[in-house]
Amino acid sequence: MGHVQELVDEIARLLDASVTLEDRSFQLIAYGAQSGHIDAVREEVILRRRATPATRAHFEAYGIATAEGPVRIPPLGDLLGRVCVPLRHGGVTYGYLWLLDSGDLTDDRLAAVAPLVARAAAELARQTRTRQTPLGDLFSANPETRAAADVSALAGPLVALAVKAAPGQVAALWTLPHEVRTDLSLAHPAFLAPAALTRDLATRLHGLYGTAIGVGAPRQDAEDAWESWREALGALRVAEARRLPVAYWTELGVYRYLVRLPHSELAELAAESAPLGELAATVECYLDHGGHVQEAAAELGVHRQTLYYRLGRAAELTGLDLGKGESRLLLHLSLKAAHL
Repeated sequence: MGHVQELVDEIARLLDASVTLEDRSFQLIAYGAQSGHIDAVREEVILRRRATPATRAHFEAYGIATAEGPVRIPPLGDLLGRVCVPLRHGGVTYGYLWLLDSGDLTDDRLAAVAPLVARAAAELARQTRTRQTPLGDLFSANPETRAAADVSALAGPLVALAVKAAPGQVAALWTLPHEVRTDLSLAHPAFLAPAALTRDLATRLHGLYGTAIGVGAPRQDAEDAWESWREALGALRVAEARRLPVAYWTELGVYRYLVRLPHSELAELAAESAPLGELAATVECYLDHGGHVQEAAAELGVHRQTLYYRLGRAAELTGLDLGKGESRLLLHLSLKAAHL
């Protein structure tokens, strides 16, 4: 990151302005010597290494993520005016250069540092590419392809993570621990990391991408990492269905088995609860509480007699006797399958 810091220092010197450089998730990468008065937001970014969600929302409202050139953000209360220069390379925004504006950052002066801005953007793009490692062969369903993958530099236990990312989304990969292997060329951005980093990495990836994350179970041998990847994809599917930020394979319970079912069988199972309609949530809550009426009624915010009535209607609609364990099991699995 030293080269980026040099570019920031040079921009700060040429403009005689306070400069910071952040990635797309507003995490601080580099900053120059501060010039003149700075506001609380600038102090917060430098001290805590990233902007708060409220600050991010305020600045993103000015369209900085898709802007082709500098965006002027006017002062607001104690917030000083600033210029945001998107760091774009190859049509992709990799980060932002922030300049506190005392009123003398003219278009001509900004144009004068455009070559340095372009170099900074290219450097961030390069570092993103160099942090990637082809994982497609290692995660392949073909045993021969996996056998040909070079795993000499990988030591277990390892965990695979899958990200639900929209086209064009770019994570600041250089901010991740160097032990993390990445591959953005797969259908879902793929990550392979030491098991000890799993929780922290999952949280950071959710912050970088803002989308669901699926996490597989650890594998001691790199040759078995493909199994963790399959689990990560299954966990990602559950995370999307259940609207979870992160789903861990080891914590999915019955979903571990449901996501392995062929689509036709999953649909057949889900059809068992289809007649419930709007009663599905009530019945699922009741079954989630192990048939404990008082607990379920309390969570649903209804009287126990109301719950009894709804359960009676559910039995009529499905033809299943909820007093029987097998019927409860079938309906419970069906409701879980319906989420997928």
